[in-house]
Amino acid sequence: MIQKYTSNKIYYQSTIALAGPVVISQLGHTLVQTVDTVIIGHFAGTTSLAAVSLVHSVFMVVLVIGLGIAYGLTPLIAQENGKQNYRNCASLLSNSLWLNVASAILLFLLVYFGSAYAMQHTGQNPEVVKTAKPYLLILSLSILPLMIFQTFKQFAEGLGFTKQAMNITIWGNILNVILAIILVKGMFGITPMGVKGVGIATLIDRFLMMVVMAWYVLRSSNFKMYLQYFSLKFVEFSRVVAIIKIGIPVAMQYVFEIGAFAVAALMAGRLGSTEQAAHQTAITLVAMTYMMASGIASAATIKVGHSFGKQNYSRIQNFAKASYHLVVIFMLFFAIIFMVFNKYLPYLITSDAQVLVIASQLLIIAGIFQIFDGAQVVGLGSLRGVGDVNIPTLITFISYWLIGLPFSYFLGVYLHFGINGIWYGLTLGLLASSVLLYLRFKYIIKIV
Repeated sequence: MIQKYTSNKIYYQSTIALAGPVVISQLGHTLVQTVDTVIIGHFAGTTSLAAVSLVHSVFMVVLVIGLGIAYGLTPLIAQENGKQNYRNCASLLSNSLWLNVASAILLFLLVYFGSAYAMQHTGQNPEVVKTAKPYLLILSLSILPLMIFQTFKQFAEGLGFTKQAMNITIWGNILNVILAIILVKGMFGITPMGVKGVGIATLIDRFLMMVVMAWYVLRSSNFKMYLQYFSLKFVEFSRVVAIIKIGIPVAMQYVFEIGAFAVAALMAGRLGSTEQAAHQTAITLVAMTYMMASGIASAATIKVGHSFGKQNYSRIQNFAKASYHLVVIFMLFFAIIFMVFNKYLPYLITSDAQVLVIASQLLIIAGIFQIFDGAQVVGLGSLRGVGDVNIPTLITFISYWLIGLPFSYFLGVYLHFGINGIWYGLTLGLLASSVLLYLRFKYIIKIV
């Protein structure tokens, strides 16, 4: 028994060592939005906070499409590295870079024409929409540098180098906080910019992160054996297709989940700006723990993908099992935090008394769905490692759009349970997703 525990402990330690930096790096994306929300909530008032909620809801749907496409590189790199195909790794990097630049341009157009239209035609408060528009435009400009940053980040992480992206993200977020406060409050003689200020701070932050991450990968000796084959002229259609075959389903998985929460935010907006601000307050706190769980899922993808490339199927099961155990323990811990400190945590975001009351109630519900949320994202990560993305995409669609959202509307709007009812529906969707993805992984392991 002791020998079995000792041998399994290696998988837990290895997953934690890889996941730690990824967790912080993944958390960086959410912290950008969190910083915006906190600064606006404290310095610009409830209408501006509702505007930030609205922009994040529609913008994140577009953004996660890009992140999903970029993420398609990671499992492919992990598998090719497991086979020691260094030339293929370099080819994947160059083709991913071109794909992500093209995707960024298309996504910007989608934000400019699609998201702005959605805000104006979903029954939102006109004052909130007016406040949100400039922020949405500036934030959408940051898609291109973010996608280029993601290209080099996913390449490095696919090879197991995760600390560098973590360090860049940490310093980038520190810069974002400083710039956002200066621009929003109008310090050092600058005219107060309000919501527009946090957008400009985010754009500057993401541009600098892109430059530093690209410089690191292209200059580091860690990647010399791969980059000797790298060339921007080396465009291969089959490589682009391979990335898209994983990236698009992953993007749709993100879209189905984030999109469900975006629709929930729009439902909350129809209830009132106070409910919408409370939703944004609670979801901001929940998103931080989700991104941490997503870091564990990314580690599962890398470890499972590398093992799959080596055709070591026992390691696939052991790494997946370790990831499941770690994320459940992790999310249980934060579930307790949310439930015990539900009346105090919302103060991190806002000081509005009405918003605080509603948000504290939502954090109780969040404590429950944290566990399901963590389990489903690790299920997705493990399945991506073995290249299984199409059926999991269908599972996410069924869970969120055929189960979660209909129940959110039924409980929250039809039965007049309000914002609490909307969140009960989301919890049910996450439960369905976590169970179905786990069963899917058990099935895949039997047939590989």
